[in-house]
Amino acid sequence: MQRRHFLSSVAAATAVAAAPGMALAQDTSRPIRIIVPFPPGGATDMVPRNLQDVLGKLLSQTVVIENKAGAGGSIGMAEVARANDGVTFGIATLSTHGVNPAVLSKLPYDAIKDFVGVTEIVKAPGVIMVNPAILPVKNFAELVAYLKANPGKVSYATPGNGTIGHMWGEQFKRSTGTDMLHIPYRGAGPAINDVLGGQVPVYFDQVAASLPHVKAGKLRAIAVSWPQRLDVLPDVPTYAEAGHPDLNNPSWFGLVAPKSMPAAQVERVQKAVVAALKDPAVQKRMSSQGLYPSGSSTADFTKQIQTAVATMKKVAADAKIQID
Repeated sequence: MQRRHFLSSVAAATAVAAAPGMALAQDTSRPIRIIVPFPPGGATDMVPRNLQDVLGKLLSQTVVIENKAGAGGSIGMAEVARANDGVTFGIATLSTHGVNPAVLSKLPYDAIKDFVGVTEIVKAPGVIMVNPAILPVKNFAELVAYLKANPGKVSYATPGNGTIGHMWGEQFKRSTGTDMLHIPYRGAGPAINDVLGGQVPVYFDQVAASLPHVKAGKLRAIAVSWPQRLDVLPDVPTYAEAGHPDLNNPSWFGLVAPKSMPAAQVERVQKAVVAALKDPAVQKRMSSQGLYPSGSSTADFTKQIQTAVATMKKVAADAKIQID
């Protein structure tokens, strides 16, 4: 297995080196710096660490990952936006480049004007879960029926006001015509702990972060936001199967650079990331975590960010979510 992994990495590196524009002279003496705007251990952190070794080989350059958490990802993203060293990139999410611009009135960066969208790295299915010990529902139809029979009496937890979980919860309520009480926490850790402990029965999250709890039987997955059923959760229907295709939109993680980044460097790193995502070991590792490699052009990912901001602004306006 190690030999196959090495050979696949070498093949990918050869492809990158041969790609148009990759022959440009680059300063590889300084490490590539990737800022993760959330704490270690979560899905956002998994994404670049899955790529780190292969990406370093492809670029012939050390890749350093730094966690700069705080303020819903705003602190880390603001540092990326200010960087002017030609080697600092950031992991963008639907939260940092969709939700935050929609709900935060004093955001220290402009998600559209301050960044270049280098490439989407992975898509990440979302999931609605219940604690089966305290909420007696087994499927989507039973959950909706229970919520309609108990309007406003069931609560759902999220990592905080204005987080992607909050937005997903409000979208769910609007689509299903149900009412739940939102319980915001100070981070994903406290939120999931209270759901597991039975204090709150419903939780919206990404599959990547919650899969171990579902596999252990501590939480029951009710529906996922993905075009088809997931290999890691084959018995769980999609929102579309449950009759709500408008909720079938997954989250995503991508790489962004400050607007000041030289175009040649953006192109070089974009091609390397796309090549790294084709490595069989990387693909296997990510899919087992509920993360699905994609890889897109810089133009497409930049446009994707613009669409995300517009979509989340509408959700925030409809649900009257605004954080000063």
